[in-house]
Amino acid sequence: MLDPLFAAMIAEQAKALEDQPQPALDDLPPDMIRAGYRMQRQAQDQNAPRDVAARDLRVGGASGEIAARLYTPAGAGAQTPGLVYFHGGGFVIGDLETHDGHCRRLAAGSGARVLAVDYRLAPEHPFPAGHDDALAATRWAFDHAAEIGFDPSRIAVGGDSAGGNLAASVALDLRDDAARKLAFQLLLYPGIWPDAETASRRDLDGPILTKAAIAWFDKCLAAITHKDVHRAMLGRAKDLAGVAPALVVTAGYDPLKDEGRDYALRLRAAGVGAEHVDYPALVHDFFLMADVSPAVAQAAAETAAALKVALG
Repeated sequence: MLDPLFAAMIAEQAKALEDQPQPALDDLPPDMIRAGYRMQRQAQDQNAPRDVAARDLRVGGASGEIAARLYTPAGAGAQTPGLVYFHGGGFVIGDLETHDGHCRRLAAGSGARVLAVDYRLAPEHPFPAGHDDALAATRWAFDHAAEIGFDPSRIAVGGDSAGGNLAASVALDLRDDAARKLAFQLLLYPGIWPDAETASRRDLDGPILTKAAIAWFDKCLAAITHKDVHRAMLGRAKDLAGVAPALVVTAGYDPLKDEGRDYALRLRAAGVGAEHVDYPALVHDFFLMADVSPAVAQAAAETAAALKVALG
């Protein structure tokens, strides 16, 4: 059963749309959609830990410097495990602000420093710009580990939704990089982009993530006809052996739940340590809506605790 507090929120939003129907996504400029998403998610997450220090900085992207934010948990020593984190939003929306509370909870609960990366977004920067930035920023984190307080032997990548896709893609890209060996990958309701439609993509149209939104994100990204589409469409990855161990988190009311579960199974079949945790009563994007239901805080605490164990 859907968490009753999320059910109430969704019903309230549906009622509001009855009174004021929204235009199609294609009829709105991306910046307007980004601003609306930022405003909504910030309003739903105003009680994140404040004892986590946050510092804005610039890191190396694929075509020059890009913005990032380094979160340092209270009481951290000069060196801690590190998580390079990529926000979700279909490769089109989302930023450092939408995910600020979530990254604070990850840092506070795991004891790891978190480097949130503001990679370039489509449609202004179509595929593979975001993937290239994610890879470059992760390499930068390894190469500048001493500066940002990362233990280079305990660096993970992570992300939610589209950010989970980026994290999984980076893990594959760095599999054979002996100088930059990832310790872990944290994949939160990841968009694996399966080769064939899953049952959950077929049967679920929302809540939160709708078929129309998925189609718009895919159109903006413009990856499907690119020669390197396999970097995003991870359902086509034939060999997963040797990638970093993973935690895959899914939500019961999420069109992406089956592909996340299946990716964890494929990792295990390839001999990779992979745990799959499902929250059957929750929805896509739940980590960013901590003020909606206490269930989010519980899931966030469990996820951060798992990250802490994984990074030692």
